[in-house]
Order: sequence, then C-alpha cells, then structure tokens
Amino acid sequence: MATLAPEIALTDSAAARVAAIAAKQGKPAILRLSVDGGGCSGFQYKFGFADAVESDDTVAENGAVRLVVDSVSLDLVRGAAVDYVEELGGAAFRVTNPQAASGCGCGASFSI
Repeated sequence: MATLAPEIALTDSAAARVAAIAAKQGKPAILRLSVDGGGCSGFQYKFGFADAVESDDTVAENGAVRLVVDSVSLDLVRGAAVDYVEELGGAAFRVTNPQAASGCGCGASFSI
C-alpha cells in the first residue's frame, strides 16, 4: 500500500484548490503528479485527478486532500512542493523542485 512520506509536499493553497475542484466534479480529493519526457526543458509536470491511490504511490496529505506520485516520477521530484498560484497571467499548480537544474519560462518543464 502507499507510504506517507515527507518526500513531496502539498501546500495549503494547492490543497484548498484540489478540494474545491474535486467537490465540483464529485471525485475523490486526490491529485496525481507525474513526470513525462518532453517540454522545452526535457521533462514536464503532468497533473490529473486520481480515483484511488496505487500500490507504488508515495502520498502527501494536507487535511483531507492527498497528493500522489508514482515511484518513477518521485525520483525526479523528491523534495518538491506543489503549490497553487494565482497571478495576472492566470492560475496554475506550480512545482518547486529542488532537483531541477533549469526550467522554462512557463514553469511547466524542467531539466536535471
């Protein structure tokens, strides 16, 4: 089963946004973060809602909201925090990743 670990964090702002979206959609408040190859810097973050926690997931909890990351993606985002930021240019989930050596201007992709 999943492990509860401080290896990744979900901020209060992100947890509140996940809870609001999940309630509107009638889904569990589980946000999945994964990393795919691509983007302008080599890797890109991918967010989606999950129906359940998978056996190889690492779980971060903030209240009733869970952030889940699969074991392969965790190697690339270990120590990161997921936040929800509202700015003039729009609102989005943002990953602060201490492992990223560089990133692109939009914050959606990174390299190690």
